[in-house]
Amino acid sequence: MNRPRLFLVTPPSFDTSSLADKLRLAFRGGDIACVLIYMPDANTKDIQAAAQALVPIIQEGGAAALVYRDTQAAGRSGADGVHVDTSLEDVKLAVESFQPDRIVGTGGTKQKHDSMEWAETGVDYIFFGKLDLDEKPDAHAKTINSASWWAELFETPCVAMAGQSLESVEEAAGTGADFVAIKDAAWQAPGGIDEVVANANRILEKYPFPDAD
Repeated sequence: MNRPRLFLVTPPSFDTSSLADKLRLAFRGGDIACVLIYMPDANTKDIQAAAQALVPIIQEGGAAALVYRDTQAAGRSGADGVHVDTSLEDVKLAVESFQPDRIVGTGGTKQKHDSMEWAETGVDYIFFGKLDLDEKPDAHAKTINSASWWAELFETPCVAMAGQSLESVEEAAGTGADFVAIKDAAWQAPGGIDEVVANANRILEKYPFPDAD
Protein backbone atom coordinates (compact mmCIF):
# COMPACT_ATOMS: atom_id res chain seq x y z
CA MET A 1 0.00 0.00 0.00
CA ASN A 2 1.96 2.94 -1.32
CA ARG A 3 0.23 5.75 0.52
CA PRO A 4 -0.16 6.86 4.14
CA ARG A 5 -1.87 4.39 6.45
CA LEU A 6 -4.07 4.94 9.46
CA PHE A 7 -2.57 4.86 12.97
CA LEU A 8 -5.34 4.63 15.57
CA VAL A 9 -4.76 5.83 19.15
CA THR A 10 -7.16 4.73 21.88
CA PRO A 11 -8.69 7.23 24.31
CA PRO A 12 -6.55 7.70 27.46
CA SER A 13 -9.19 5.97 29.58
CA PHE A 14 -11.86 3.54 28.49
CA ASP A 15 -14.05 0.59 29.36
CA THR A 16 -12.24 -2.38 27.84
CA SER A 17 -15.36 -4.29 26.81
CA SER A 18 -16.87 -1.25 25.11
CA LEU A 19 -13.62 -0.41 23.35
CA ALA A 20 -13.28 -4.00 22.16
CA ASP A 21 -16.65 -3.71 20.43
CA LYS A 22 -15.68 -0.39 18.86
CA LEU A 23 -12.41 -1.83 17.58
CA ARG A 24 -14.20 -4.75 15.92
CA LEU A 25 -16.45 -2.21 14.22
CA ALA A 26 -13.49 -0.02 13.25
CA PHE A 27 -11.89 -2.78 11.21
CA ARG A 28 -15.06 -3.10 9.14
CA GLY A 29 -14.32 0.40 7.87
CA GLY A 30 -11.10 -0.55 6.10
CA ASP A 31 -7.35 -0.49 6.52
CA ILE A 32 -5.78 0.28 9.89
CA ALA A 33 -2.01 -0.12 10.15
CA CYS A 34 -1.76 -0.18 13.91
CA VAL A 35 -3.55 0.62 17.14
CA LEU A 36 -1.74 2.22 20.06
CA ILE A 37 -3.21 1.19 23.41
CA TYR A 38 -2.73 4.54 25.13
CA MET A 39 -3.25 4.41 28.91
CA PRO A 40 -0.88 7.06 30.30
CA ASP A 41 -2.28 7.10 33.84
CA ALA A 42 -2.80 3.36 34.35
CA ASN A 43 -0.55 0.90 36.19
CA THR A 44 1.08 -2.15 34.62
CA LYS A 45 -1.58 -4.53 35.90
CA ASP A 46 -4.43 -2.56 34.32
CA ILE A 47 -2.54 -1.94 31.08
CA GLN A 48 -1.72 -5.61 30.78
CA ALA A 49 -5.33 -6.65 31.44
CA ALA A 50 -6.63 -4.25 28.79
CA ALA A 51 -3.94 -5.28 26.33
CA GLN A 52 -4.64 -8.99 26.78
CA ALA A 53 -8.25 -8.32 25.79
CA LEU A 54 -7.55 -5.90 22.95
CA VAL A 55 -4.38 -7.24 21.33
CA PRO A 56 -6.07 -10.33 19.77
CA ILE A 57 -8.83 -8.16 18.31
CA ILE A 58 -6.32 -5.74 16.83
CA GLN A 59 -4.21 -8.54 15.39
CA GLU A 60 -7.25 -10.34 13.97
CA GLY A 61 -8.10 -7.09 12.22
CA GLY A 62 -4.73 -7.18 10.48
CA ALA A 63 -3.14 -4.34 12.44
CA ALA A 64 -0.15 -4.13 14.74
CA ALA A 65 -1.02 -3.79 18.43
CA LEU A 66 1.26 -1.37 20.28
CA VAL A 67 1.33 -0.56 24.00
CA TYR A 68 2.19 2.90 25.26
CA ARG A 69 5.35 3.06 27.39
CA ASP A 70 4.88 -0.16 29.38
CA THR A 71 7.33 -2.69 27.97
CA GLN A 72 6.37 -5.30 30.55
CA ALA A 73 2.68 -5.17 29.67
CA ALA A 74 3.55 -5.16 25.97
CA GLY A 75 5.71 -8.25 26.31
CA ARG A 76 3.31 -10.24 28.46
CA SER A 77 0.20 -9.43 26.41
CA GLY A 78 1.67 -10.59 23.12
CA ALA A 79 1.52 -7.10 21.63
CA ASP A 80 3.42 -6.43 18.43
CA GLY A 81 5.42 -3.65 19.98
CA VAL A 82 5.75 -0.68 22.27
CA HIS A 83 5.76 3.10 22.00
CA VAL A 84 8.37 4.64 24.32
CA ASP A 85 8.80 8.39 24.68
CA THR A 86 10.11 8.83 28.23
CA SER A 87 13.84 9.24 27.54
CA LEU A 88 16.54 8.43 25.01
CA GLU A 89 17.90 5.77 27.38
CA ASP A 90 14.48 4.11 27.67
CA VAL A 91 14.16 4.07 23.88
CA LYS A 92 17.57 2.41 23.57
CA LEU A 93 16.60 -0.24 26.11
CA ALA A 94 13.32 -0.94 24.31
CA VAL A 95 15.13 -1.33 20.98
CA GLU A 96 17.58 -3.79 22.56
CA SER A 97 14.78 -5.79 24.18
CA PHE A 98 12.14 -5.86 21.46
CA GLN A 99 13.83 -5.74 18.08
CA PRO A 100 14.01 -7.35 15.62
CA ASP A 101 10.93 -9.39 16.44
CA ARG A 102 8.75 -6.54 17.67
CA ILE A 103 8.12 -2.90 16.86
CA VAL A 104 9.56 0.01 18.81
CA GLY A 105 8.25 3.50 18.14
CA THR A 106 9.00 6.83 19.76
CA GLY A 107 8.03 10.48 19.62
CA GLY A 108 7.34 13.57 21.65
CA THR A 109 10.75 15.13 21.06
CA LYS A 110 10.93 18.91 21.33
CA GLN A 111 13.85 19.67 19.04
CA LYS A 112 14.82 18.48 15.57
CA HIS A 113 18.19 17.33 16.87
CA ASP A 114 16.45 15.15 19.46
CA SER A 115 14.28 13.57 16.79
CA MET A 116 17.35 12.65 14.78
CA GLU A 117 19.18 11.32 17.84
CA TRP A 118 16.22 9.20 18.93
CA ALA A 119 15.75 7.85 15.40
CA GLU A 120 19.40 6.78 15.35
CA THR A 121 18.59 4.14 17.98
CA GLY A 122 16.96 2.15 15.20
CA VAL A 123 13.30 2.71 16.10
CA ASP A 124 10.67 1.64 13.59
CA TYR A 125 8.94 5.02 13.50
CA ILE A 126 8.98 8.48 15.01
CA PHE A 127 5.69 10.08 16.05
CA PHE A 128 5.05 13.80 15.58
CA GLY A 129 2.28 15.22 17.75
CA LYS A 130 1.64 15.44 21.48
CA LEU A 131 -0.61 12.65 22.69
CA ASP A 132 -1.39 14.39 25.98
CA LEU A 133 -2.47 17.78 24.60
CA ASP A 134 -6.11 18.76 24.19
CA GLU A 135 -6.88 18.31 20.52
CA LYS A 136 -8.05 21.13 18.30
CA PRO A 137 -10.00 20.62 15.08
CA ASP A 138 -6.84 21.07 13.02
CA ALA A 139 -3.51 19.35 13.50
CA HIS A 140 -0.99 21.41 15.45
CA ALA A 141 1.21 23.53 13.21
CA LYS A 142 4.41 22.17 14.78
CA THR A 143 3.26 18.62 14.04
CA ILE A 144 2.68 19.44 10.37
CA ASN A 145 5.98 21.30 10.03
CA SER A 146 7.98 18.58 11.76
CA ALA A 147 6.40 15.72 9.83
CA SER A 148 6.91 17.52 6.51
CA TRP A 149 10.57 18.17 7.33
CA TRP A 150 11.12 14.58 8.43
CA ALA A 151 9.32 12.88 5.55
CA GLU A 152 11.38 14.82 3.03
CA LEU A 153 14.79 14.12 4.54
CA PHE A 154 14.84 10.86 6.50
CA GLU A 155 14.22 7.16 5.88
CA THR A 156 12.82 6.24 9.30
CA PRO A 157 9.03 6.18 8.87
CA CYS A 158 7.10 8.92 10.63
CA VAL A 159 3.60 9.39 12.00
CA ALA A 160 1.78 12.73 11.77
CA MET A 161 -1.03 13.23 14.25
CA ALA A 162 -4.15 14.79 12.82
CA GLY A 163 -6.55 16.95 14.81
CA GLN A 164 -9.99 16.44 16.27
CA SER A 165 -11.78 16.77 12.94
CA LEU A 166 -11.69 14.14 10.25
CA GLU A 167 -10.89 16.87 7.74
CA SER A 168 -7.52 17.35 9.43
CA VAL A 169 -6.46 13.93 8.11
CA GLU A 170 -6.00 15.70 4.77
CA GLU A 171 -3.50 18.14 6.22
CA ALA A 172 -1.56 15.41 8.02
CA ALA A 173 -1.45 13.22 4.91
CA GLY A 174 -0.12 16.16 2.91
CA THR A 175 3.10 16.11 4.93
CA GLY A 176 4.22 12.92 3.20
CA ALA A 177 4.16 11.02 6.51
CA ASP A 178 3.99 7.24 6.30
CA PHE A 179 1.16 7.12 8.85
CA VAL A 180 -1.56 9.50 9.99
CA ALA A 181 -2.71 9.16 13.59
CA ILE A 182 -6.18 9.95 14.86
CA LYS A 183 -7.49 9.82 18.42
CA ASP A 184 -10.43 12.09 19.27
CA ALA A 185 -11.46 12.17 15.60
CA ALA A 186 -12.13 8.44 15.84
CA TRP A 187 -13.81 8.08 19.20
CA GLN A 188 -15.76 11.33 19.44
CA ALA A 189 -17.24 11.34 15.95
CA PRO A 190 -21.05 11.47 15.77
CA GLY A 191 -21.23 8.50 13.40
CA GLY A 192 -19.89 4.98 13.79
CA ILE A 193 -16.14 4.45 13.95
CA ASP A 194 -16.37 2.23 10.88
CA GLU A 195 -17.53 5.30 8.94
CA VAL A 196 -14.62 7.31 10.34
CA VAL A 197 -12.11 4.69 9.25
CA ALA A 198 -13.66 4.41 5.80
CA ASN A 199 -13.67 8.18 5.31
CA ALA A 200 -10.13 8.53 6.61
CA ASN A 201 -8.94 5.90 4.14
CA ARG A 202 -10.68 7.70 1.30
CA ILE A 203 -8.69 10.79 2.19
CA LEU A 204 -5.41 8.89 2.50
CA GLU A 205 -5.90 7.30 -0.92
CA LYS A 206 -5.59 10.78 -2.44
CA TYR A 207 -1.98 11.03 -1.23
CA PRO A 208 0.07 8.33 -3.01
CA PHE A 209 3.79 8.47 -2.36
CA PRO A 210 5.95 9.86 -5.20
CA ASP A 211 7.19 6.46 -6.37
CA ALA A 212 3.66 5.05 -6.63
CA ASP A 213 2.46 3.95 -10.04
